Amino acid sequence: MSPRQADPEVSANLILAAARLLNEEGPSALSTRRLAAAVGTSTTAVYTYFGGMDDLVRAMVHEGFRRLNDRMTAVPQTDDPVADVAALGYAYRANAIEHQYLYSVMFGGASLGGFALSDDERQHGRYTLETLVGAVDRCMMAGRFRADDPARVAHQMWIGVHGLVTLELGGYLIEPYDADACFQTVVCGMLMGAGDDSAKAAASLEAAGARRG
Repeated sequence: MSPRQADPEVSANLILAAARLLNEEGPSALSTRRLAAAVGTSTTAVYTYFGGMDDLVRAMVHEGFRRLNDRMTAVPQTDDPVADVAALGYAYRANAIEHQYLYSVMFGGASLGGFALSDDERQHGRYTLETLVGAVDRCMMAGRFRADDPARVAHQMWIGVHGLVTLELGGYLIEPYDADACFQTVVCGMLMGAGDDSAKAAASLEAAGARRG
């Protein structure tokens, strides 16, 4: 089947089914037979669309970061750049929850067995940080954050939110320290750590929470 005849829906379904199998049953379940049964297609479809299992794992990583980037870039810019930063945190968390199987593959939470990712593949998704770096830079330009390297501050925020989301998906956050409460505390602390006033940070965080979808 030529690329022109390829059905993108079948390709996407294979990616999602593969991510689910990896997470729920491990790499031994990732076979052409299991994937074909899960998607309702022929066993040759994997080779038609991806060439082999290594390419399929690589496609899972790329698809996961594509969806994350789509979610992040869909966050609108407002006249409150700190609220925009907080909104990006909400978007990151929402994407991880919605696509948790892909999220696990993207960041190594799923066992890949013999399907190894190269260093280049592990670094592939860094482009998704560009939206956050830009928002952090606007916070600095507005005087809400202290002058610093926007990329460094964005990395610190990514680490904080990523860690919280990973614990949430693992089921480690329960009342009274559930994910919602921890998210509010962690993000507000990061905003203040970047230099924002506590009252302004809290107000911007509340504004971001009110507009999330």
